[in-house]
Amino acid sequence: MNREIRLAPEEIRSAKAAEPETRERDLASKLGISEGEFTAAWEGEGVTRLSPDLDAILPRLASVGELMALTRNEHAVHEKIGVYENYTPRGRVAMFLGKAMDLRIFRAHWVHAFAVEKDTAKGIARSIQFFDAHGDAVHKIHFRHNSDLGAWQKIIDDVRMPENARIPGFAPHTERVPATDPGEELVEELRRRWASIEDTHKFQGMIARLGFRRLQAIRSIGDRYAWRITDDAMEALLNIAANERVPLMVFVRNPGMLQIHSGLIANVRRTGDWLNVMDPDFHLHLRTTAIAECWALRRPSRDGDVLSVEAYDSTGDRILLVNGIWSAGQANRPDWQMLVNGLPRHSAIATA
Repeated sequence: MNREIRLAPEEIRSAKAAEPETRERDLASKLGISEGEFTAAWEGEGVTRLSPDLDAILPRLASVGELMALTRNEHAVHEKIGVYENYTPRGRVAMFLGKAMDLRIFRAHWVHAFAVEKDTAKGIARSIQFFDAHGDAVHKIHFRHNSDLGAWQKIIDDVRMPENARIPGFAPHTERVPATDPGEELVEELRRRWASIEDTHKFQGMIARLGFRRLQAIRSIGDRYAWRITDDAMEALLNIAANERVPLMVFVRNPGMLQIHSGLIANVRRTGDWLNVMDPDFHLHLRTTAIAECWALRRPSRDGDVLSVEAYDSTGDRILLVNGIWSAGQANRPDWQMLVNGLPRHSAIATA
């Protein structure tokens, strides 16, 4: 197989042997390689490379029964436990629209796939892991104690990469180009389009077509539609929602996947830099020390203005988005509207 990794597999395995307690993602970063490169180093030793053929893998996951879906970005980890059901292949963006799994799958970023088995104190931990062209994790599917091992293994056997297959290398990241000043004319056009949008699902596309990055658009729109709240507002929001039983939609995204939890949350607790939600079917791990800006947004829709809260890191990447639950004719439940409007504003209120 053709591989283009910067360290030889034996060097990576030796580094792990020297630091067995270090998390693999952290060790990969320390070595200057991606998590995907780290995983590829173990092929033949508990790791099997798979064809990243989503339509040959994802629709069959329902046969395995209960699994855990894990999607993360640099500062938030979103885990849902349940059955991968109601797969919709579509074109550029595939979906799961099931009771537990509410996922948006951006196909172009699913480049590498591996089946992973690890010996642990609790037995063999099994997962299927997907990475993008750079080796950044897109999505991981974790086997559960009550999953169907036969159905799981059949999927892996059917999509195992042939030994003579040509394997793409891991591409380095390109340097991010700084955002340019949009100018007042473009900002006015943004405000006009923002005010007239009727479907919040078209919001991101509208911003992108105008050439704005999301946080740049939020900073520019003015406090009629976006106002900055304190950096700890997301922690306050999650605690209030748990205590007052306000149902939420919690979104974590990376370039290849958007994963959503809808419903109540209950068990919110802090461990060091991380704020955690640890409910039976939903786990969230949020590195609150990475939040550089937190914003409340008002977006028009046919059913009224939809309120949301978004957290961003120092590079301008979104860490977490939280919406209320809405239904036809009601964009915001009164309890959600009261919660968002009660969050403390940042001292430097947006005045764009």
